[in-house]
Amino acid sequence: MRYEVIGVAGIGEVRPGDDVAALVIAAAARQSTPLQRGDLAVISQKIVSKAEGRLLRLADVTPSSVALAMAAGLGRDPRLVEVILRESRRVVRMDRGVLVTETHHGWVCANAGVDQSNVDADTVALLPEDPDGSARALRERFSVAAGGDVAVIVADTFGRPWREGLTNIAIGVAGFAPLKSYLGERDPAGRPLQATILALADELASAAEPVMGKLDRVPAAIVRGLPLPPDDGSGSKALLRDPARDLFR
Repeated sequence: MRYEVIGVAGIGEVRPGDDVAALVIAAAARQSTPLQRGDLAVISQKIVSKAEGRLLRLADVTPSSVALAMAAGLGRDPRLVEVILRESRRVVRMDRGVLVTETHHGWVCANAGVDQSNVDADTVALLPEDPDGSARALRERFSVAAGGDVAVIVADTFGRPWREGLTNIAIGVAGFAPLKSYLGERDPAGRPLQATILALADELASAAEPVMGKLDRVPAAIVRGLPLPPDDGSGSKALLRDPARDLFR
């Protein structure tokens, strides 16, 4: 088994209203790695958010009394705290200048995914409103260009409890099942597997990140040569653990 990961360079700065699919298709063709049937395209959340206009100027934000009180304790800009609260359904943890929240999508992450990197000063980027919908729209365009099915991941960089360092995860998925289950299969010793479910979409989002990077301005990658499980229609929601089975809530 073997597959390759190809960074798609030359996309350039993405602005609200830009056609991300067209930009990726053109850039991939220019570097002689056009999209092909069976590819997986991993797209940075940041360019999806920019194209969809998910940008907000802090100068236009009026912080609430709750945000003002929380910001004082955290030592953060109260306008930024207000935006984070708007993008959250609950606060999970607040300590040492960090806000960990659960977004309206169900993702648990720092600052509700609100990001101040690679945007204009006094501006923040928000997560896409519907990352799975964004992935489906991109998949449709990519598949037409490739003359066959192309799967898509919209990826963002998250921290992890109990582990140093950040890693890419899939916040939007289209075209394949994001989980690969081995439940009921037997290991080489004949024992049935009872808990082995791989987060395939997260693994592939993370595999693509080294050729994308945070400073290299390569916001897309192609994963080629890896058979993917058939689409089960679940999108990224399958990656969210049911609260009833979550030992840490």
